[in-house]
Amino acid sequence: MRLTRQTNYAMRILMYCAANDDRLSRIPEIAAAYSVSELFLFKILQPLVEHGLVQTVRGRNGGVKLGRAAEAISLFDVVRVTEESFAMAECFENDAAECPLVDSCALNSALREALNAFFAVLARYTIADLVAARPNVRNLLGIDMLMERRAPAA
Repeated sequence: MRLTRQTNYAMRILMYCAANDDRLSRIPEIAAAYSVSELFLFKILQPLVEHGLVQTVRGRNGGVKLGRAAEAISLFDVVRVTEESFAMAECFENDAAECPLVDSCALNSALREALNAFFAVLARYTIADLVAARPNVRNLLGIDMLMERRAPAA
């Protein structure tokens, strides 16, 4: 199974927000950190907002932040929101009636078990786990440098 680019960057948006310590993050900054287009990230935001994973604040000083604690957002939550299909083979799709084994196929059972194991692993990890795995994630994403530039001169 291969996750889409949308899912990959949805997780990265959430990681950026988590690393930014619940301050508002701006899409241009996130896009620059990951070298991806702002339009692409705006497209990804919609399902994240709809499912409460991200909150948006409009206006000049607006931005995005996590909709709930990073510890409460599992990787499975993100995958479930951003992936359209989990069909690993044709027999997982609705129009699989052509196969005479569809209701008693050992392959179907094995693939379903593998998919459930994949989901179980994703459910064990949170956005907080991903950020905590790299102590220098703020530096790698350029967050600390942005904070220094924004700080008023003394």
